[in-house]
Amino acid sequence: MATSGTWNFNPSLGEITLYAYNLIGLRNTSLLQEHLEAARMAANMLCSNWSNRGVNLWAVDLVTEPLVAGQATYDVELNTVTMLDAYMVIDNGNGQPIDRIILPVSRTEYASYPNKETQGFTTTFWFDRLISPNPTVTLWPVPDGTSAQYLKYYRVRQLQDANLSNGTQVEIPYLWMEAFAYNLATRLAIIWAPDKVQLLKPMADEAYNIAAEQNVETAAQYISPQISGYYRP
Repeated sequence: MATSGTWNFNPSLGEITLYAYNLIGLRNTSLLQEHLEAARMAANMLCSNWSNRGVNLWAVDLVTEPLVAGQATYDVELNTVTMLDAYMVIDNGNGQPIDRIILPVSRTEYASYPNKETQGFTTTFWFDRLISPNPTVTLWPVPDGTSAQYLKYYRVRQLQDANLSNGTQVEIPYLWMEAFAYNLATRLAIIWAPDKVQLLKPMADEAYNIAAEQNVETAAQYISPQISGYYRP
């Protein structure tokens, strides 16, 4: 059997846009500048929607924040969607740092703490989703400078901007390309071919659900007490 022997398929947003327009019945030669502008906006709105739907594993990274004694609140990057697991790093200088997980609390629970300036080993964090100037994470008890030296946390960040210029690709993995193309086509059909929406929407939903089934960690699940707080959303 003769096969390509390559795994390089990763079309640009421009190529996906042409395919999406083909799906709604528009030929490449019929496209105008306004079609491309609509596609750029639709692609970025789609990325925003996917960032809202859950944890995109390819958009998770680990942040290390040096701690300052007596400082409770630290800036979080503006492109952070949410914080996941967080832990304190205790470095005793012996080359074997120890990590201890800390738990999230809500604004209501943090507000209930009678002494927010108490210093010691941090056990909880509150993620405040501000947009100006930055989101923040507040630790309690406040780091005392000796118990731990670093806060580390996994965060979900926004997907990168989708641009049509210079053959730029969309920040999605191979397994999500069909879902992106069909969902982009559905959004464009709303504008340019409303009669195609009813046909494309089920296909877009199916493609998304298939991709989402693979967007999980393949580890056994265990139910443990005290792994997260109970609070009002």
